[in-house]
Amino acid sequence: MGISAVANARMYSVAPGAAAAWRALLAWVMARAGLDWPVIDHDVSEPITDLWARPDLGCVMMCGLPFSLRAPQPTLIAAPIPSPERYGGRPIYFTDIVVRADAPYQRIEDTFGARVAYTVHHSQSGFVALRRYLLQYRAGDRPLYREAVGPLFTPRRIMQTIASGDADVGPLDSFCHDLLRLHEPELAKRVRTIATTPPTPIPALVATADLDNATLGRLRAALVEAEHVPDLSAVRAAALLKSFDVPDPARYDVLRRQAPEAELHHGIW
Repeated sequence: MGISAVANARMYSVAPGAAAAWRALLAWVMARAGLDWPVIDHDVSEPITDLWARPDLGCVMMCGLPFSLRAPQPTLIAAPIPSPERYGGRPIYFTDIVVRADAPYQRIEDTFGARVAYTVHHSQSGFVALRRYLLQYRAGDRPLYREAVGPLFTPRRIMQTIASGDADVGPLDSFCHDLLRLHEPELAKRVRTIATTPPTPIPALVATADLDNATLGRLRAALVEAEHVPDLSAVRAAALLKSFDVPDPARYDVLRRQAPEAELHHGIW
């Protein structure tokens, strides 16, 4: 009897069009790899940590920071390479620091003393990357912001909260940001980027189920092959996906090493 496991790309299912594309892609990969694993939903109202805690993940997108911290570490299957030019054909991403489109802020320094939004404390793009970026502006323990708005849990809620004026500045996973620009342009144009953090390894598809080498090999081969399948061209376009890479899991160790730096100053807000 084969392993029973599940597939999911909740992290980048940020709009209905993106969600449909990732679901179609993963369904194709499961079929190509000869696996009958279901592509499951995980509602945005449910904590994504509940998904990641499952022992039967077969091909599920996970943030790099929790991946790097978890013991035992999940099996890294493959990492997406986004298609927009700014990723340079590499499995990386950034944190875009955004404000409302009509806000007076031009530089990150202009936002100091305002209200900063965040997703959750365990998020690389939605919390740690911004706090590390702000270290260069710290002078002693004086707070940079008067209020922290969160946890907001998802990049989409960061965008909505800033667009509505309920927060003034916040971090967006750059891949989520690009997907929202594509699929929800009316919402996305209500914010603009004033700074972008250095790149880090992008969230990857991982497994917590005990995959044998043959299954792992078929999964990776199917994901890599998906770049060249003409019938998937519209799916790749909707997912803003160029291809997949199979990086060394050790690349993500940098996130584990950097995370404590975000806590160097309590009350950074």
